[in-house]
Amino acid sequence: MTGVVSHQLFCRVAIKRAEVLLKMKHGMVRLDAVWGSGGGRRPVKVLINKMNMLLQEYLSSNDLKEAEHCLLDLEVPHFHHELVFEAVTMVLEDGSDRCSEKMVQLLKYLSDSNIVTPDQMKNGYLRVFDSMPDICLDVPNAHHMLEKFASRCFGAGFMSRDVKEKIPAKGRKRFVSEGDSLVAGNETKFKIGSVS
Repeated sequence: MTGVVSHQLFCRVAIKRAEVLLKMKHGMVRLDAVWGSGGGRRPVKVLINKMNMLLQEYLSSNDLKEAEHCLLDLEVPHFHHELVFEAVTMVLEDGSDRCSEKMVQLLKYLSDSNIVTPDQMKNGYLRVFDSMPDICLDVPNAHHMLEKFASRCFGAGFMSRDVKEKIPAKGRKRFVSEGDSLVAGNETKFKIGSVS
């Protein structure tokens, strides 16, 4: 009987300690570090940070196998579009040919090994395309760099023609400025080619 009572007491103490740990600030992240966790249960921000670290480490080491290992360790195949999004965004923000070439190598490797599925690859690209207005605020020549990067991806064989055709064209909006109008009497006339 005393064995059952001591076992019940032990269980209550363990549950109390678990409750305390879970209620701590960032408790789930701390427990994940100790006990481990399936990828889908990690907070999205943690996954994004891990993917960014993976990409930065890859850029410095050029180790495709290590990048593959790190991605598989995250256990989130449904979230691989985020890796594609972050990789392309990193290329646009970095702007160097070296970064672009390395990301093409990585994405081709992950595509060829079917770690990143064609659907996840497409979703990642489409997310970048949707984010181009915001990206262009920080990187004015992002459209040109995206077209160049997409040509490399398409040439390497892991970007479909369908996705390549969805690359957003750089907007060429022309706004009427004060110098575009000619005032004659009470009538305003616009120069040829101006938007009215």
